Amino acid sequence: MTNAERSAPRTVVPIERSLLIAEAFAQAQVTELRHSVTSCAHAAGLSGQRLDDFVLAVNELITNAVRHGGGQGWLRLWRQAESMLCEVSDHGQGISAQRLHDRRRPAPETAGGWGLWLARELSDTMQVETGTAGTTVRISTALQSPQPTGHGD
Repeated sequence: MTNAERSAPRTVVPIERSLLIAEAFAQAQVTELRHSVTSCAHAAGLSGQRLDDFVLAVNELITNAVRHGGGQGWLRLWRQAESMLCEVSDHGQGISAQRLHDRRRPAPETAGGWGLWLARELSDTMQVETGTAGTTVRISTALQSPQPTGHGD
């Protein structure tokens, strides 16, 4: 390899990652876990409507894990750089491809089926891995509201 073919050394910048919660849960822990998520997310810098939206999204995911994922789950919450991330896993039968890819808002009179839709709407990103051994959903939200671009200045 010649000098021209060598790439410049890469500078690896460590990503700040701070695990705040790693906890198994069942129905009896849902309310307490939601309060813990609220406290940790607020302490990490989320506030106002973004905090409320993130906590509601997490609540929908943990409720889904209990209702549809075998009655229990596992939650991890962490801060990474300027984002809050939450991952909820269960051991249910998975989510059908049709259900997973349906991004339409449920009809107002629908009693169920709002959880994934709300989690997707209330977070900045959502990733789902699902199969017959269970489902893992990861959501994130920026700690600060995205700044509008200065178009038309």
